[in-house]
Amino acid sequence: MADDRRDLLFVDDDERIREALRPALERQGFRVTEASSAEQALELIEERRFDSILLDIRLDGMSGLDALTLFRERAPETGVVMLSGDATASDGATAILRGAVDFIEKPVVGEEKHEHLYRALETASRVSRVRRSVAPPRDAEAGGELRILGESPAIRALIESIRKIAPSQARVLIHGENGSGKELVAAAIHALSKRAGGPLVKINCAAIPKDLVESELFGYEKGAFTGAMQSKKGRFEQADGGSLFLDEIGELSAEAQAKLLRAIESGEIEHVGGTRPVRCDVRVISATNRDLSSAIESGEFRQDLYFRLNVLPIRVPALRERPGDVGLLARHFLERFCVAEGRRVKTLSPASLQLLENYSWPGNVRELRNLMERAAILVEPDVIEPEALVVWLESTPGADEAVGLRGEIERREAEAVRKALEAAGGNVTQAATALGIDRTNLHRKLRKYGIQRR
Repeated sequence: MADDRRDLLFVDDDERIREALRPALERQGFRVTEASSAEQALELIEERRFDSILLDIRLDGMSGLDALTLFRERAPETGVVMLSGDATASDGATAILRGAVDFIEKPVVGEEKHEHLYRALETASRVSRVRRSVAPPRDAEAGGELRILGESPAIRALIESIRKIAPSQARVLIHGENGSGKELVAAAIHALSKRAGGPLVKINCAAIPKDLVESELFGYEKGAFTGAMQSKKGRFEQADGGSLFLDEIGELSAEAQAKLLRAIESGEIEHVGGTRPVRCDVRVISATNRDLSSAIESGEFRQDLYFRLNVLPIRVPALRERPGDVGLLARHFLERFCVAEGRRVKTLSPASLQLLENYSWPGNVRELRNLMERAAILVEPDVIEPEALVVWLESTPGADEAVGLRGEIERREAEAVRKALEAAGGNVTQAATALGIDRTNLHRKLRKYGIQRR
């Protein structure tokens, strides 16, 4: 008989809580692996894949919120449920903004609280399963541009640019809004290049806490810092012989920019805590949603690094610039998610297609994909009408009738955004960093809640 238990990673520095919850979780069919710190959990997700993660917000060492950011970077398909003994709405709002599936208040005592936890973990496992089912296999990237769907003139021009740029060994800088498909373009460039037989290693510079960027990029030696129990290769070494994709390059700190420039110029990196250089043969493909020219003028980005990165520029069009592609993409995503759920394939009514075509898509293709994922899982009728979709569109404020902690989290999201912006003196970049989200996402939240910058 097949083992249908789900693998759960339970991260909490309080052994008593782990011991108290583990038997109940195992009775519900979860195979529980414990970690007493975020650092230990990060090592575990490098070694194996989990169906869900139960993560405490308050941890010794790296916080649960910072760990959540790294989990979303390193295991983006895995659903994460957050725990907190403080149960503050601000923490909950931040966790949801950073991609958590749900937020549970401690103590988890009583039948009702246990049921809430089980439902949240079931949802996280289900989300993980669906995301993995619709994700293309790694070797599918050999198809390159075939994964870039669309028939609009803008997409045809993009594919032609990829074909011209890919065979070169020169560095590429991809410009485009968040969610427009920059990572997909990077994968196509790599797949059509002479380095296609080597690795494509990806890192989201905005998702890595600033004090960890150097060790993530260049690796570290055992004992280089607290928690460095063994030596580890960085992304540059992992990409040796292939391509390194640096997403959101504009979010790197000044110190990280200087070290990246040195690595590009010399072709060598040095481990944190190391004493000898390591040569790396890497093609750097970077991406940004920022106007780096303005960032250079304001002193936020190095001009010499910009010139090194921007040898071959390419721009990814926003979804609103791709007339006719929205319906094609929507039907494609909806079909894939329905099949992954084992359901009959749903269809979009003509009115729904018109709604989608007329929407501005501030979150671009990513927002459309997420919308179709929700529709496949949550909408019951086989024909989807506009009223089932409009409540999920970013420009539409959510209902305020929810009660309890989760309702408070949803109502306080605007407050968390407002406070972060005030603390940053109106600086959107600093506020986005404090919240652990990207600038484009924060701009959407500002528009959604009508929050004005000072």
